[in-house]
Amino acid sequence: MTPLVKAIAGAKTSVEIVIFRFDQREVEHAMANAVQRGVAVHALIAHTNRAGEANLRKLETRLLGYGVTVARTADDLVRYHGKMMMIDRREVYLLAFNMTYLDIERSRSFGVMTRNRDVVREAGKLFDADVKRHRYEPGSPTFLVSPINARKELAAFLKGAKRQLLIYDPEVSDPAMVNILSDRAKAGVDIRIIGKMPRKGVTLMARKLNFRLHTRTIIRDGKSVFLGSQSLREPELDARREVGIIFREPKAVAAILRVFEEDWGARTMAPAAEAPETPRVRKLAKKVAKVVVAELPPLAPVVDQMAKELGVQGNVALDVDRVEEMVKHAVKEAVKDAVTEVAGDTNDQKNVA
Repeated sequence: MTPLVKAIAGAKTSVEIVIFRFDQREVEHAMANAVQRGVAVHALIAHTNRAGEANLRKLETRLLGYGVTVARTADDLVRYHGKMMMIDRREVYLLAFNMTYLDIERSRSFGVMTRNRDVVREAGKLFDADVKRHRYEPGSPTFLVSPINARKELAAFLKGAKRQLLIYDPEVSDPAMVNILSDRAKAGVDIRIIGKMPRKGVTLMARKLNFRLHTRTIIRDGKSVFLGSQSLREPELDARREVGIIFREPKAVAAILRVFEEDWGARTMAPAAEAPETPRVRKLAKKVAKVVVAELPPLAPVVDQMAKELGVQGNVALDVDRVEEMVKHAVKEAVKDAVTEVAGDTNDQKNVA
């Protein structure tokens, strides 16, 4: 948190921050102090997250009390999951982690700060578009926004690998992206994944981290990096607001590469480092998710009813089976994540106590 708090403390004219999950009072106090100095502080807060809306609405109330200008994201996407901060429209902090204790102290994740003018311009355009609930029009192939241009640019990034792809990703499952990775592997590219690779019949090397993984990061040929909130999963690419960046800054690339190699080696040497509770928590999460999805009502009648209420029957063509598949997948993953995260929070609290 130190670089982020210092950045807010050093702001001269503006602080603009996108929030999905948040429990860092140090950052909150830094924003309040910035307002007192006459800095314009603007927070764009997600309309909801896995934990629901209550904590987000409480945060909005506290920030409004400090004099922060607060806006709420639209609800047209499944999630607004990006993590980003701008200082004086000169610096962009693009993060793979939320500003929470769990993400920062108990998870592997990364963030990057840049003054690159193209990135600053695009970040400002995106922030303004989401505040005003207008469509964002992409202007740079290195600033990736889901569901606008991320699929296209990530596919091109993967296809451009000549020698190596080192991937941090909680779940690599999008069929098109998996096919690209398989093709690169057949072409002799060294592909290593830290995370989950659930698709059967795919021979890509994947290992689990010894602790919680919360970054989505890809190192290509040791020279360029994708970093952001997009997993190589269909929902993150096509149904949610996610933000990422591709960069080639040598020192930053080298630092992330070094951490990856350390994580990969540590997993090889210490496969038993997971906490004893982890397998039971994982099993519980899967069972709960399975039950919840099994009890979901058929989607077709719901779609038909909503279409009638909106007066658009006959004008909207939906592949209901496809939509239903995506909804069930999203619900299942959300339930599994929620159970696992709550269990993780409980264990963390016990450990701290």
